[in-house]
Amino acid sequence: MADEQSDAEVDLVRWEALARSVLLAEGAGGDAELSLLFVDEATIARLNETFMGKQGPTDVLAFPIDAEEDLGTGRSPDGGTAGPDRDPGGDVPLLLGDVVICPTVAARNAPAHAGTYDDELALLIVHGILHVLGHDHATPEETEVMQARERELLDRFHRSPR
Repeated sequence: MADEQSDAEVDLVRWEALARSVLLAEGAGGDAELSLLFVDEATIARLNETFMGKQGPTDVLAFPIDAEEDLGTGRSPDGGTAGPDRDPGGDVPLLLGDVVICPTVAARNAPAHAGTYDDELALLIVHGILHVLGHDHATPEETEVMQARERELLDRFHRSPR
């Protein structure tokens, strides 16, 4: 986990705890590795153009590690993979991938989307992790399943009384 930007406050301890809880709930606990990076708008805009072919910054990109084997060209965000295909009980850590979030875009989108800045960051973390684990929203049915799971995980680990 790394905060590679200085435009918005990021509570790394809080977001690492959320990421760990989501991974455990999704059965990817134990010896699994996921990178969670918070970057500035210029960085995410470059990634968005390079990997998605889209101009400008976005809020979150997910890079499943197993996508590179399928494409032969390196990691691809939201690659539509089935998620990790290795037994998480093995001797080698299960490498899940990377979730890259832009807090500045999250802060800008929060009022019209999740509500607060913290709620938006939580949603983006959960959304990115679900992508890395194989969820997608390319069809209405996939969108419905993914959004329902996001709500369940957010209610359980972010919105629950502390």
